[in-house]
Amino acid sequence: MSFVVAPCSPAWPQLFIARRDELRGAFASTPVEIEHIGSTAVPGLSAKPVIDILVGATSLADIEDRIPALRDAGYAYVSKHETVIPMRRYFVRSNPDCLRVHVHGVVRGSDLWNDHLAFRDALRADAALRRRYESLKLELARQYAHDKSAYTDAKGPFILETMAALRASR
Repeated sequence: MSFVVAPCSPAWPQLFIARRDELRGAFASTPVEIEHIGSTAVPGLSAKPVIDILVGATSLADIEDRIPALRDAGYAYVSKHETVIPMRRYFVRSNPDCLRVHVHGVVRGSDLWNDHLAFRDALRADAALRRRYESLKLELARQYAHDKSAYTDAKGPFILETMAALRASR
């Protein structure tokens, strides 16, 4: 299945806000922080048109307790990815009328929480880093146009190097 890396859209932040408000309803009785992450959260950056959302809770149990409410809101719980990232609970919402949404439920303040926000913030703040990442993404999208997993894997070294530099500077 092929995929696209699309030019930045001014609609992405508004789509996040709508999904954030929806998620607040699903987590109404659970205190969480909800952040827009991924490339669609970075102004000026081309991206796969997927809204990535980071939900930070006090514990993974708080997120797991909300699985029925998330399901009712249209989010499918995808537990198979926990073998790779056991400290994350992952949900997907696919709707033909709007962009796909990925929800990453993690413990607020954990390494996963901090790393996602640090990478997003670095891309927002550093135009040269953003251009390098965008150039890489566009090249990899051409190279792996029909293999999204290979595309994602090929971005890994850039992300890991960037994260190592960010951690070293903290």
